[in-house]
Amino acid sequence: MEREVWKYLSFILMLLLALAAVGNVLLYINNNELQRAIQEKTNITVVYNETVREIESNATLALQAKIDELQRELEYIKNQLRANKTGESNVTIAILPIIGPIDGSMAVTTISKIRQIRKDDNVVGVILWIESPGGYVGPVITIYKELRKLSYEKPIVVYTGGLAASGGYFLACAADKIIADPLAEVGSIGVIYVHYNLEQNYAQNGIKVNVFKTGKYKDTGAEWRDLTDEEREMIKNEVNTYFEYFLQVVSEGRKLDMNTTRQYGDGRVWFASEVKGTLIDETGDLDYAITVLENMLGIKSANVVLYDTQKTDFGIYESSSFYMPSNYVVSYIRR
Repeated sequence: MEREVWKYLSFILMLLLALAAVGNVLLYINNNELQRAIQEKTNITVVYNETVREIESNATLALQAKIDELQRELEYIKNQLRANKTGESNVTIAILPIIGPIDGSMAVTTISKIRQIRKDDNVVGVILWIESPGGYVGPVITIYKELRKLSYEKPIVVYTGGLAASGGYFLACAADKIIADPLAEVGSIGVIYVHYNLEQNYAQNGIKVNVFKTGKYKDTGAEWRDLTDEEREMIKNEVNTYFEYFLQVVSEGRKLDMNTTRQYGDGRVWFASEVKGTLIDETGDLDYAITVLENMLGIKSANVVLYDTQKTDFGIYESSSFYMPSNYVVSYIRR
């Protein structure tokens, strides 16, 4: 039975992503067709233009309605998976810390802990304690997906006392609720790409680089040369793709429409007290976050276990994309 539920759940998630992608493609195609028609036929009437826009608007509304319906079904399945897990008298709440910048090493350790928690029937809920500026795109997305799976079975409440920015905030959006200290910094919704161009430095120091490659893009982002105009466009598209995914994660996790989400997508951080009710739910300390989770579970005094996670030796050694504020990126660049 549980296997069938997971199959259905996976199907719904894939369908949600497909619908979102199809919606973007349809809008893109419609806009392109409209622009092409305007260029080819200068006598197009305003009535036709308005009709096309009305069709686009209706298609968008219908697509959003279907997405909302699937999300409600997803919530129903989540509640079914969580059911009957809080009836025991001896229950445990796990505190899972994510401290510092996020790289592959942290992802391996954190995912291992998440899977331990999922298998532990005594653990009925999780406090995800985030103090992080974010990190590499790949590890952040990988941890987020594991947290989403965990949230289907056990409720998650995020707590941050100082910083949940960029990739750190990305992970927070996997939770049911976000509790933050009033002066904690949250947000920084955006992506940054770092490229070293040491071509002149190499030349000044008499360093010559011989490159043998199988394709013209194989050394894109290499520090021994600058980027071409074509490569710059490719990287812009990559960054924008990651950014759109970030916006979708925030929109879904915080239950905000995309227009509202985009208003917060300028890369800045806010004090938690400034974004209460949008980017976070409530302000408070760690004990309050535990109380919020206990109330969600309908229990009064759970055992609280702090899971230990591996420390990382974070460093930026090559051209890469990050869910991380620029001031943090600079501090981790190799010297």
